[in-house]
Amino acid sequence: MTTVGFVGLGNMGGPMAANLAKAGFTVKVFDLVPALIAGVEGASGAGSARDAATGVDVFVSMLPA
Repeated sequence: MTTVGFVGLGNMGGPMAANLAKAGFTVKVFDLVPALIAGVEGASGAGSARDAATGVDVFVSMLPA
């Protein structure tokens, strides 16, 4: 199964990461706001952006700048 690392769980990133998890992908997520990490059902939280990007097949960053 494809593992996706995802950083940035705001208005766009959170729903996108949740949809990937619902679709059956293994998803590792990180955001500076811990509550946003916990809000992505089916994903595992990473301790840092680097952790989210390590050991994944695909990496997505959904950041404002």
